[in-house]
Amino acid sequence: MIYDHLPPRRRLLFTECMRILVYGAGMVGGYLSGILTAAGADVTAVARGAHYEALATRDVVLESARTKQSIATRVRVCRQGEEKPPYDLIFVTLKSHHLTATARHIAGLRSPTGTIVLPQNGIPWWYFEKLDSPLCGTRLPSLDPEGELAKACPIDSLVGGVAYRPTDLLKPGHIRFADQPTDRLVIGELDNKLTPRLKEIAGIVEAAGWPVTTTDDIRRFKWNKLMSNAVYNPLGALTQSTGLQLVLYPQTRRVSMDMLNEIFSVAQSVGVMPEMTPERMIEYGEKRVSLPSSTLQDVRTGRELELDALVTAVIDIARLTKTPVPTLETVAACIGMLNRRIVEDRIALAPRPVEA
Repeated sequence: MIYDHLPPRRRLLFTECMRILVYGAGMVGGYLSGILTAAGADVTAVARGAHYEALATRDVVLESARTKQSIATRVRVCRQGEEKPPYDLIFVTLKSHHLTATARHIAGLRSPTGTIVLPQNGIPWWYFEKLDSPLCGTRLPSLDPEGELAKACPIDSLVGGVAYRPTDLLKPGHIRFADQPTDRLVIGELDNKLTPRLKEIAGIVEAAGWPVTTTDDIRRFKWNKLMSNAVYNPLGALTQSTGLQLVLYPQTRRVSMDMLNEIFSVAQSVGVMPEMTPERMIEYGEKRVSLPSSTLQDVRTGRELELDALVTAVIDIARLTKTPVPTLETVAACIGMLNRRIVEDRIALAPRPVEA
């Protein structure tokens, strides 16, 4: 048994808890469904394509980049439309630009009192909902401009999340995770209240081995991670580099610092003080495990890039608050053109060894 560190009584209680759906079994979703299954949860993962074929025919393998050790477990998997609702807890681990097409379907899988956890990277479409701010109710041009997500998802069913678990897909069904001491899942209510359901969700995920922080300020944690994602994801994708490589090279280190300063100023413009200063973010970047970001992985496999929540929405907020972001706008223009080439020309830009 992979999770023999759990006492027998704890494991028994765990298997008797709610029905769980992990919608989107890619890297983070595959990791989450794997650890929950191994810990005895009643969990189903929704996957498609090569991910579905891998999980339907063999164990998911979770490999630590730090220790090189791995665990394997068979996950219950289905395709979209094959789910067996209702589900009490739904983790939506799709990237943000895939939410609009699936939101109504996902909401229909929820039990009447069920919860939907949204741990996407970047600025979420619900950012200005249930918020004590003059900007309450504001819709950003890059996120849910027609209100489709707001119509599909009952706002009180939602819990915001931030996933600190860098992962790398070695092949479908084989996930390498950074396994850093700071890795955790952060969850919080949209109205910043600490509620019993947060405690319940935390207990379930922590029992599977992923530490959880419950917060009364989920937006601050969104900005904390965005300080990294909005810089290293687009810049790394453009330069075929990891975050560690970007901060070790003097010229891209300087560009990274300029972007971090701009993003920090945008966060402050909406009343948020990120946990780390730009200087500390650069120092932290020097200690990162050198894994390619999800955006760089998408460039190499020819998938549409997740840009609106990571970059464009920050620029939208900057324009609302009249905060200058020239470096971010320049990088956004370049990565946007790269994304257009990937989508319109149907190309992948994967590294190819050059013979001496």
